[in-house]
Amino acid sequence: MAKKKEKKAKDKEKISKKDKAKRKSLKLVANKANGNGLPKVSSKPWGKDGKALDGVKILDFTHVQSGPTCTQLLAWFGADVIKVERPGTGDITRGQLQDVPGADSLYFTMLNHNKRSITLDSKSKEGMKVLERLVKTCDVLVENFAPGALDRMGLTWEHIHSLNPRMIVASVKGFGPGPYEDCKVYENVAQCAGGSASTTGFHDGLPLVTGAQIGDSGTGLHLALGIVSALYQRKRTGRGQRVLTAMQDGVLNLCRVKLRDQQRLAHGPLKEYTQFGQGIPFGEATPRAGNDSGGGQPGVILKCKGWETDPNAYIYFITQAPVWEKICDLIGEPGWKTHADYAKPPARLPRLKEIFERIEQWTMTKTKFEVMNECNAFDIPVGPILSMKELAEEPSLRQTGTVVEVDHPTRGKYLSVGNPIKLSDSITEVERSPLLGEHTDEILTKVLKFTPREIAEIKASGATGQAPKAQAAE
Repeated sequence: MAKKKEKKAKDKEKISKKDKAKRKSLKLVANKANGNGLPKVSSKPWGKDGKALDGVKILDFTHVQSGPTCTQLLAWFGADVIKVERPGTGDITRGQLQDVPGADSLYFTMLNHNKRSITLDSKSKEGMKVLERLVKTCDVLVENFAPGALDRMGLTWEHIHSLNPRMIVASVKGFGPGPYEDCKVYENVAQCAGGSASTTGFHDGLPLVTGAQIGDSGTGLHLALGIVSALYQRKRTGRGQRVLTAMQDGVLNLCRVKLRDQQRLAHGPLKEYTQFGQGIPFGEATPRAGNDSGGGQPGVILKCKGWETDPNAYIYFITQAPVWEKICDLIGEPGWKTHADYAKPPARLPRLKEIFERIEQWTMTKTKFEVMNECNAFDIPVGPILSMKELAEEPSLRQTGTVVEVDHPTRGKYLSVGNPIKLSDSITEVERSPLLGEHTDEILTKVLKFTPREIAEIKASGATGQAPKAQAAE
């Protein structure tokens, strides 16, 4: 017995020594860089040790939506985004769709949070002097000019790289290399050219563009990922590189399930599409699928209580196979669970129209939120059609920062989207968009380190706006 106790004591001592060694090892790791060159683990509280992109400077040559979406996202993650704007006018969206006279439009303010603005005439000698200093100082140049515009300004890739070999040049273009690369593209053009419009709408109707800005904002999100990847690679290579995101490519990437269906067509009809059950033949290309689900699980939009007066009293309902029996019980059709025409998914496919009509009889007796609550209790996937008003007023979205209220000096308070990507150790603060040229002096002095004499010369040339008038002699 005594020997057993002695052995246990020795084992305990061994474990204790192992724990001490492990703790010592962890302490060493925390206090020095590891084998991958990472710094020691921060001792500061989570969310209190800066932001993900602190120290990164972005030279923002963007306008309208696709480029500003990208640079705003980078700014939310802590990058110092310096927006270069034309003196007197700035980004064209400042004056587009204005709802408050004399104030920047919501179009502009909601795409340019957390940025600094400098006004600069790139065509002037002094303006180019400032631009070249910005290129030397910044890490990334982002632009969504028309094809060739940056080259015509004198900022070719070769010239930029000679000034700053570490510079990343990121561009949004309408099309990638090919027959259409010189074409100008806007949101709806991109949706049409990227395959979205041809697959949106009902099979017997016109192609439709979607309300989601998948061409502009979607491409901006893709470009932001490309920039962050290039910054990460630069840590290893020391070199900058070009990053290109074509709007057509971005839209097609978001439409990949439709490209999937194009290939499936070669092997027979798309049975989960409503038109299969209606006996409508398929053509050579992926058809418009109405509100059918794109994930292989049959789903459509159904009316809910109040649909006669409320244009958004609808819900998206998916007849997912694992919960089929629960659906049958919920809508009052328990016999369908064993009936040969309804029990199995293949048997249901030709009868989807009839099935959804029966489910709609049930959803029309309840509000969309009642349907959601009852279905979620049984893990039946549904989604209420939420209006912009409902989203703007949803408390949970305010609490998570997905919808934020921002105060602006000329237009007052307004609602905007916040950062959709949440990092636990990089807390996003949404700051108002800059007034035109608001930070010109700050950037010239603190960022670019021009001397007072140089700044006076730059301003006198009119490179940053109207040149100051000489004082009349007394």
